[in-house]
Amino acid sequence: MTVKKSTVDEIRARFDADVERFSNLETGQAVTIDSPLHMELLTEAAAAVTPQARSVLDIGCGAGNYTLKLLQRLPTLEVTLIDLSRPMLDRAVERIRQAAGREARAIQGDVREVDLGVERFDIVMAAQCLHHLRDEAEWRDVFARVYACLRPGGSFWISDSVEHELPAVQQMVWRRWGEHLVDLKDAAYRDHVMAYVEKEDTPRPLTFQLDLLRQVGFARVDVLHKHNRFASFGGAKSSA
Repeated sequence: MTVKKSTVDEIRARFDADVERFSNLETGQAVTIDSPLHMELLTEAAAAVTPQARSVLDIGCGAGNYTLKLLQRLPTLEVTLIDLSRPMLDRAVERIRQAAGREARAIQGDVREVDLGVERFDIVMAAQCLHHLRDEAEWRDVFARVYACLRPGGSFWISDSVEHELPAVQQMVWRRWGEHLVDLKDAAYRDHVMAYVEKEDTPRPLTFQLDLLRQVGFARVDVLHKHNRFASFGGAKSSA
């Protein structure tokens, strides 16, 4: 039976009520296997590939973990945040102000609808949010608009859950992730998390997203880390 997916308003309401879980810079999101490693690798890669960066856009910023990590490496960045949830944005702005002593521009909205502009940013990050995109047209539109909003030489970095193309592998990975959730807490927690993921998420395979990065114009793409159903990867825009 096909599960009816959550609406944007339903997803927003869940995140409005779940700010604390997204506010730990040391652990990140515990349901994501290797969450601290994903944060470290993605922000280190962004700083290494785009060392001249002046500005960052954090899509689906949550409580600001990835931006805070990036500011440890590139402390003078101008910061723009996008998230569905106003409480998440408020917490991110507060944490950035306290930790980095700077203000961040916060935009409440859906990345499918927000005007990202043209050549406005040097780094774009999207952590654990693009899996809410639905059909292929939405994926292509968002990736193309991210490419357009980057200045020449800019880079786009994604950390997210991914689908697997072989059904047997998908079943294996899902089972092993369930074991991780039980280890975190218990079987009831596993069932709770898996239920909302099944209802909310529509992830795409890593190969699909790498191909899409190339198709919209990114000259070079690379994978930083892949473990179980989670991957971090990105692409760089030509400087010419």
